[in-house]
Amino acid sequence: MIGTTIPALKEWASAIKALETGRQIMVMRKGGIVEETRRFELKSPAFYLYPTYEHQRKELIKSSDHFYVEESLAEWVPEASTIRLTAYAEVTQDLEIRDQEMLDRLLDFHMWTADFAEDRLKWKRKDPLHVLILRVYRLKEPMEIPVLSEYNGCRSWISIPNGPVSREMTPVLDVADFDEQVQKINETLKM
Repeated sequence: MIGTTIPALKEWASAIKALETGRQIMVMRKGGIVEETRRFELKSPAFYLYPTYEHQRKELIKSSDHFYVEESLAEWVPEASTIRLTAYAEVTQDLEIRDQEMLDRLLDFHMWTADFAEDRLKWKRKDPLHVLILRVYRLKEPMEIPVLSEYNGCRSWISIPNGPVSREMTPVLDVADFDEQVQKINETLKM
C-alpha cells in the first residue's frame, strides 16, 4: 500500500454497535489464524474499529443483545467495494484472562454468551485471552474506505489508508461513566 497507513482492529459489526452505545467497553482477543505470531499482540494503543460480519451469529450472543446482530446485518452488503468506519478506540487496559473463574466474573460486562466466551478462552489454551478495555469514540463523519483483499482472513489488525482523519469524535461515555465501568470490572476481577 502506498502512503501512510493507520491501524484498525477487526471486530464483529454487532460488537462495534454495542461499543458505540456504551453497552460494553471491552472486546476479547486471542489472535486470528493468519496472525504473524499466531497469537494476539496489541499493535497500537489507539485504532479505528473495522466491522466484520462473517463470524457473528445470534447464538453466540446473549438473547437480550440479538438486536445488535440484526441491526448490523441489515446494513451489510457482502459485495460492497467500500466499508464505513464509525468508531475509534483507545485501549486503557489489556487484561490477560487465563482461567474460567476470572472469565465468568466478566459475563455481565459483555454481549457474548458464557459458552462463546469459554470457547475463546479454551482456544489456544496456553495463550491468555486478552480483554481490551476500550474508551470508544463515535466519529462525527464516518470514514468510507475501500475494501481491499488484504483485509480478508482471520487476523486482528489491518492497516487502512490514512486519508483525512476525522478528529471530530464524541466519546460514547463521559469520563465519570467510563471510569465507573472500569472500576466495576476491576473490582469484579479482584473478588
